[in-house]
Amino acid sequence: MKPELVGDALTRLRRAQGQLAGVIESIEEGGDCAQALTQLAAVSRALDRAGFKIVASGMRHCQQARDDGDEPEMTEQELERLFLALA
Repeated sequence: MKPELVGDALTRLRRAQGQLAGVIESIEEGGDCAQALTQLAAVSRALDRAGFKIVASGMRHCQQARDDGDEPEMTEQELERLFLALA
């Protein structure tokens, strides 16, 4: 996986990492339950979006490899199955 292909996904993952750190800190400090759950839901959405971006980038990479006459590392179907199995 090339970072330049998944730049937006990396940004989303870093944001989720920061949000998750905030959730952990809130729980450790006995913070508001509703606020922690709201942040946790935001983390989940950010991770989902990052996953979709990575799959979409992988699909574009596969197509570009074929256009260049190369064999992609994974087929689009393999990417989809892997993502859905982990979701």
